[in-house]
Amino acid sequence: MPPIFSSRSNTFVRVSIVVGLIAITAIVGYLVWWTHSSTFNQVGVKVPQPVPFPHNFHVAVLGLNCRYCHTGVDKAAFADLPPTETCMSCHSQIATNDPALAPVRDSWKTGKPIAWNKVYQVPDYVYFNHQAHVGKGVACETCHGRVDQMTTAVKANAMYMSFCVDCHRDPAQYVRPRANVYDMGYKPDGDQHKIGEKLVKDYAILPPTQLMNCSICHR
Repeated sequence: MPPIFSSRSNTFVRVSIVVGLIAITAIVGYLVWWTHSSTFNQVGVKVPQPVPFPHNFHVAVLGLNCRYCHTGVDKAAFADLPPTETCMSCHSQIATNDPALAPVRDSWKTGKPIAWNKVYQVPDYVYFNHQAHVGKGVACETCHGRVDQMTTAVKANAMYMSFCVDCHRDPAQYVRPRANVYDMGYKPDGDQHKIGEKLVKDYAILPPTQLMNCSICHR
């Protein structure tokens, strides 16, 4: 009885397995590259806003603190956006006829809030509390980057789980004195990890065994 498969069948199977493995590796590699590309995660991509607010001018030149606009960032779970009243506290007297500020003046007249577009948005299944982080010495620029060098605010980090886990695994490498939480371009006065370890104790930051618990972020 002649064989069902020819002798070349074994070669075909071997080649198919090799080609299949190469294809799977290529697909996985492409997906990893794609999910970390700025096209996908929007890191560094400008988000259109109804008013072109230059952070670099307001922060670096005028010296405004983050809390001037984001007033509840150290008191609430979310970082609130500035109401029109905040803008008009200056612009009722400064640049009163600037065309770029027309939406602000219209909002002031009509009472309709300015529809700012979000730059950062975590999934609904992730719990993040700004007050808890700011109060424990996690700086604005740690997550949001050098806002003082941005014209329009852009996403500085993709906020993937790995980004959060790096800090939760070893918070000492990130925390700074509360007095410097809003400083941009902060440089520690000495070894960051030694300073951080002391701050972790002083601020009663949970140990990594608890910070790495799933329920910390997923509730």
